This record gives sequence, structure tokens and C-alpha cells, in this order.
Amino acid sequence: MKEVFINIERCTACKSCEIACSVEHSRSKDLFTAISEYPLPIRRVHVEKALSFSYPVKCMHCSDAPCMAVCPTGAMYRDEEIGSVHVNKERCMGCWMCAMVCPFGAITADPYMKIARKCDFCRKKVKEGGRPSCVEACPTDALSFGDVDDLTKRKRASAAETVAKAASMAKEEGRKVTPLDLLRIIGGI
Repeated sequence: MKEVFINIERCTACKSCEIACSVEHSRSKDLFTAISEYPLPIRRVHVEKALSFSYPVKCMHCSDAPCMAVCPTGAMYRDEEIGSVHVNKERCMGCWMCAMVCPFGAITADPYMKIARKCDFCRKKVKEGGRPSCVEACPTDALSFGDVDDLTKRKRASAAETVAKAASMAKEEGRKVTPLDLLRIIGGI
């Protein structure tokens, strides 16, 4: 199963993901033409500030998706081939139950069609072996796309490298690394 992982420490709030998402969901697929389309393309990722960080909020395509569970018309459904959750615009009645229960706030209202809009995982691109547009556009690799096991393995390797560097620095300073040092390094406390 593939997923988009978000590294909040790498996000600079450049909003390249938002722009790429809007262009991908435009009729023209061209930035300069898309800004004059009617209706305007609707982004499905929203970069939000939180404390000293920025976070690209997007649908996480939850395995136990609450939006699917509460949808009274069955408009929210899962593409079993790639595991992503989608909106059937023919069935959506715009009740916004899905938006109310989404733990990420990733479902928005389409002001033109009065239906729910959310990340569609750039389904066509992913099925053809590509990556979602937001991931392709991210200049800092704050968004990465891949197999969940591979991504978590990379994250563990990165954490191990961070701890090893701290341990090396402590050793050079002639002191031992304490468990509290490790907690500070890994958890940022």
C-alpha cells in the first residue's frame, strides 16, 4: 500500500503543493490558463501554520475512514486498487457529514457544485506508476510518496542517524549520552 508521508520539519509553507494540486485539478492542466478558468480549480491540500511549523493538510485516506462511515448516500468510497478514498460527485448531496467527521479537516465544499471535495490521490497518475502532484512539486521533500513499509524504514534510519550524530558529539565532548539526551534528540524536547 502506498501513501503520502508528511515531514512537518521540512515544510517551508511555499505552497507549491497547493498550486500543483489546483493545476492538476484544472481543466487545462496549465498554471497560466487555470487561473482564469471558471469555475476555478479547487485545491485539495491546504498548508496551515501551527506554532512554528507549517503543515500540508490533506486527506490521509484512512483505513477506517470516518467520512465513508457517515456518508448517507455512499458517495464516499474506496478505490480498492490503490486504497484511496474518493467522492462520487453524482451521489454527493452536499450534507457535509464527511467534512464534520474528518479528523484532519481535509474535506472542503466545492462552492460551484455544492459537493464535497478532497484529495483524490491523483488517482490516474498513481495508477500509471506516478506520484501525486503535491509530492512532485514539493521542493524540500516534506511530502514523500511510497510504500508504507519503505517510508517507515527510511524514517527509522533517519532517526538512528540523528541519535548516532548526537552520541558522536557527546563522545567527542567527553561525556556520555543520557536517556534524557536521546529523548530530547528524538522528541525535540
